[in-house]
Amino acid sequence: MIKRIWHGWTTPDNADRYFDVLSGTVIPGIKAMSIPGFLGIEVLRRNHANEVEFTTLMTFKSIDDIVAFQGPDYARSHVPAVAREVLTRWEETASHHEVMTLTTPAEP
Repeated sequence: MIKRIWHGWTTPDNADRYFDVLSGTVIPGIKAMSIPGFLGIEVLRRNHANEVEFTTLMTFKSIDDIVAFQGPDYARSHVPAVAREVLTRWEETASHHEVMTLTTPAEP
């Protein structure tokens, strides 16, 4: 299993708008692509003094599945125009990490 990790930043005034873009347009668009091996996406938000950082963690079964999503230059960021309108900056590439362990809560 592979985690694709990416960061983007926006202003405090645009943070809720950016999350709406993610949850209403970007993520449904990714899901509609029916990418083989795509297991899900998590969105993290971190408030700083003058900006808000968003981190996305996409989970795929393999690097080959990420290539199916992004193409041969699979580290390149996927930042649709609608997201670029509200972000102030973003990483040009995503990092990819192999999941070594996965812990789930114990059953009661």
